[in-house]
Amino acid sequence: MRVLVIGSGAREHALLLALAKDPQVDALAIAPGNAGTPAVADQHQVDITSGDEVVALARKVNADLVVIGPEVPLVLGVADAVRDAGIACFGPGKDAARIEGSKAFAKDVMAAAGVRTASSEIVDSPAHLDAALDRFGQSAGEAAWVVKDDRLAAGKGVVVTPDRAVARSHAAGLLEAGHPVLLESYLDGPEVSLFCVVDGKTVVPMLAAQDFKRVGDGDTGPNTGGMGAYAPLPWLPADIYRDIVGQIVEPVAAELVQRGCPFSGLLYSGLAITSNGPAVIEFNCRFGDPETQSVLALLESPLGQLLHAAATGRLADFGELQWRDGAAVTVVLAAENYPSRPRLGDVVVGADADGVLHAGTARRDDGAIVSSGGRVLSVVGTGADLASAREAAYRTLSSIRLPGGHFRSDIAQAAAEGKVRV
Repeated sequence: MRVLVIGSGAREHALLLALAKDPQVDALAIAPGNAGTPAVADQHQVDITSGDEVVALARKVNADLVVIGPEVPLVLGVADAVRDAGIACFGPGKDAARIEGSKAFAKDVMAAAGVRTASSEIVDSPAHLDAALDRFGQSAGEAAWVVKDDRLAAGKGVVVTPDRAVARSHAAGLLEAGHPVLLESYLDGPEVSLFCVVDGKTVVPMLAAQDFKRVGDGDTGPNTGGMGAYAPLPWLPADIYRDIVGQIVEPVAAELVQRGCPFSGLLYSGLAITSNGPAVIEFNCRFGDPETQSVLALLESPLGQLLHAAATGRLADFGELQWRDGAAVTVVLAAENYPSRPRLGDVVVGADADGVLHAGTARRDDGAIVSSGGRVLSVVGTGADLASAREAAYRTLSSIRLPGGHFRSDIAQAAAEGKVRV
């Protein structure tokens, strides 16, 4: 099987490494990739938002399967173009990708499917903002204002705050830019990311993971695209995991079939395990980053065969997934100033170590690897438990040098110490 992966981040690097372990995968290509992916796959340049260009490249490399990593080409319908060309594609079509592309659409699907989520309201005019903020006011001292960009924002369009002025400023900025604002009620409890491979009504769940959105230790500072993740979750009871699959993911998948836009690809459920049970924070239409780096590090089932089965309507025949024992922890090394405008072009030393996945990297003409994006590397450690996986990840990270680079020192620490409870 010849596989073409679309994307350039550490998620795509992780996908390539997992695909390379599949005995049925005999050729890998990626577009556009990064400085680390040529060691695993043939690298090509293409406009990943253009269906025509992706199809042309898939034909050029004789791809049997195209795997689309990022959300933007999925929301724009690139998967539809690939399938229309007669090439198997892992990733939902444009209509189904609205589950991530439009939070209002996702809320409507959840309401129809009877799935528990935060109460919400769309605000599309500054004139309505203050009254809406008052309706979502502060409750019991919790961080009650949750303000989201209703469109794609790479994980950075959300503000959760107990300060009304901060909430208002973020919402007003979005409205001024012409973006509708979604206000939500605050959901308490630890968060869970659950990936499920979906083919219509067929749902195959993967390991649950937890990611860390805030830039600083102790969940301080602004939201980012993700500063780290770990899997599995020793604190998540098996019955709650089954409830998430049976009472949330499967009903949503069935509702999308009912609407004539069946989901084919990776359905990512972001949830809060509240005092009243699991509730959906958001759905994404693709593998999450950095959770993918941890989850795939533990996968033993052949990834290429799994994704091809979903892309060709045969997922129901694949069976349960197999996982290696132990845990995986991913820590993201970010460029100076991230998540604001990052400083680029700094030389990265030690990026070729085992367990290092590239994201925002490029190779200079002199061969040096330099930073080219906000999240530069993902460092993955595995071990018998979370404590040993953490030790492995941070040991590798200590050997890497990036001027001005920063990372969180507490990824998976609370879970490793048994401090996360439902």
